[in-house]
Amino acid sequence: MHLVLAHIGARPGGRGGSKDGFDALVQVYLDRCAAYGRCQAEAFRAEEAFLDWLDRQKGRSPALAVLLDSHGRQMNSEAFAGWLGARRDEGAQDIVFAIGPASGWSDAARTRAQLLLSLGNFTLAHALARLVMAEQLYRACTILAGHPYHTGH
Repeated sequence: MHLVLAHIGARPGGRGGSKDGFDALVQVYLDRCAAYGRCQAEAFRAEEAFLDWLDRQKGRSPALAVLLDSHGRQMNSEAFAGWLGARRDEGAQDIVFAIGPASGWSDAARTRAQLLLSLGNFTLAHALARLVMAEQLYRACTILAGHPYHTGH
């Protein structure tokens, strides 16, 4: 399974997006995820560019889009790992977790999503949301693998 952590808001001149202090921390968790499967980060200047890219992803099946949205479903770490494991077991090749534009996702983007996911009731800076999502992806991978990183509290 291939996991992609995408976000809207790339700065000019960088495929990797912004060069804030969070980029290195996000990459730490994505690198840790690599022990369990392919994982990468992508950045886009606008929602339209992201949706175009998403539509171009080719595989045996279309990439699953999980959009982070304040009105989305909330899960604890175990439930999220279970959701991810179920998608893996169903044969999903590519799952894209995307943090949207500051103004929120359009209705068109929301209808494209297989899941709207909320990190909670707090409003988070986009860079912090990327870091939290990267850590949760790693945590889910370790839960699914039975690794002791997640102790359940």
